[in-house]
Amino acid sequence: MAESMVGLKRTHRCTEVTTAQIGQVVTVMGWVQKSRNKGGIIFVDLRDRSGILQIIFEEHDCGAEDFAKAEKLRSEFVVAVTGRVEARSGAVNTNLATGAIEIRANSMRILSESETPPFPIEENSKTKEELRLKYRFLDLRRPDIQKNLMIRSQVATLTRAFLASEGFLEIETPTLIKSTPEGARDYLVPSRVHPGSFYALPQSPQLFKQLLMCSGYDRYFQLARCYRDEDLRADRQPEFTQIDMELSFVDVDDVLDVNERLLKKLFKEICNFDLQLPIPRMTWQEAMDRFGSDKPDLRFGMELKNVSDVVRGCGFAVFKGALENGGSVRGINAQGQGHMPRKKIDALVEYAKGFGAKGLAYVAINEDGTFKSSFAKFMKEEEMAALIQAMDGKPGDLLLFAADRNKVVFDVLGNLRLELARQLELLKKDDFKFLWVTEFPLLEYSEEEDRYVAMHHPFTMPMDEDLQYIDSDPGRVRAKAYDIVLNGVELGGGSVRIHQADIQSKMFEVLGFTPERANEQFGFLLEAFKYGVPPHAGLAYGLDRVIMLMVGADSIRDVIAFPKVKDASCLMTDAPGQVDVKQLEELHIAVASGEESGI
Repeated sequence: MAESMVGLKRTHRCTEVTTAQIGQVVTVMGWVQKSRNKGGIIFVDLRDRSGILQIIFEEHDCGAEDFAKAEKLRSEFVVAVTGRVEARSGAVNTNLATGAIEIRANSMRILSESETPPFPIEENSKTKEELRLKYRFLDLRRPDIQKNLMIRSQVATLTRAFLASEGFLEIETPTLIKSTPEGARDYLVPSRVHPGSFYALPQSPQLFKQLLMCSGYDRYFQLARCYRDEDLRADRQPEFTQIDMELSFVDVDDVLDVNERLLKKLFKEICNFDLQLPIPRMTWQEAMDRFGSDKPDLRFGMELKNVSDVVRGCGFAVFKGALENGGSVRGINAQGQGHMPRKKIDALVEYAKGFGAKGLAYVAINEDGTFKSSFAKFMKEEEMAALIQAMDGKPGDLLLFAADRNKVVFDVLGNLRLELARQLELLKKDDFKFLWVTEFPLLEYSEEEDRYVAMHHPFTMPMDEDLQYIDSDPGRVRAKAYDIVLNGVELGGGSVRIHQADIQSKMFEVLGFTPERANEQFGFLLEAFKYGVPPHAGLAYGLDRVIMLMVGADSIRDVIAFPKVKDASCLMTDAPGQVDVKQLEELHIAVASGEESGI
């Protein structure tokens, strides 16, 4: 039977009780982690968000009535205990912050009883994620999840304080906006007042933060909720939080400087990691050439080598064909892996096929310098020797090659080096390797749409020296865009924005926008640009990803209070769900059946 809290006041959280309080009477409240009845003495581990504290019940201290209640305690009962702090009578538990003390109870109230939970409330739970997310309100009691969310709160507080000290103003932007269908799909919200019209939920505050620069606010930031209707993976959610910022009268170096100092502060305070500044920079082209990725993981080597010139003219048709079609031949050296069994190499070939490879050529060098190869019979002896030398191949190494269009080769080898690093356990979670990737292509060609699309967004400034190629060779134009990368994960990205009307018009033209369409989608921004716009630039981090890497979680679901699963549904609340017909009628919406909609 649940009891009232009347007349009780909590004096300490569990781990706020220390050896300094020995001899004092305290009142603590929380959940029963476990209870052990040793016959005449009952040990209870009490848990709250701060940690665990041991309580001792003996009848001569707490009385027969409270001792009888203590005998009934089970996991997840909520209790209030008043008692005297003592040095622990048994051995000190060095695994607990409170391991040197215990509380000898003199009274207890059961504030709430609990049914048996569907899984144990414990760190590093082995329970299936689907079950944990269905009972997320229980899962959130686990100490590791609580620690993650407390760190998230701390990061938000530190970020606000740092940016405020740098002259940034926290300004909220709307979450019911006009749909601008460039990029990922929008989530749409029907309007009751304007039948047939829809708001969109923002994918980012991009246009509004640029308008704030036009309005003279100089430095803006926001912890912004954003929404994207896209397929999910371990580091994506349909709704997420950005640390979003925009600055006026700046160029690339100014934005990178303030963000480097923010990251240094956050990682020192949270992880006790001393980030050395400046953070290294690498152009997009160098990142692709060396790592096959625009978000390279620098915790290990295994860099790509372009051996196209070495194998040009060789007899191996796969290499020859790729080069004739304008592609390249590149390889990676998995040092010391020449002994890898054929079965494992075949598994790597299958893995590579998942990223567009037709196959994977390999050379396994034996300790005596001889080698096994999937293509040696098509090569002259001196050609193989030159290839092994170009790859810096030593006895015991495994050389892996991809030959195709550059995009495929980068994708295959970039992912293959990561897979090998995982298999070889080269990825230490507390080894933080930061990198700025700069000078991204301004545009990328979309085969699907048969036109150039913006790699970031239509408001990204081209590099000054590349503007001359915008008509003749758009694919050659680099952008004043930059991503901050940590351990192979893009933490955030941004760019210098276009602030000149003529360059913005040209950008829309290259992207295939008619002046009418540009005005229809972005007219309010273009109108603002007529009235004096400062040079400006910005950046946004995925807060969820930052926390995920800080705490070493495998998924951002572990750092979000109420996450969605892969199909963007919530297992706990069953969202999304059906709505009343009356609600649909008010919104002038009719839901077509599967047959009518062609599903």
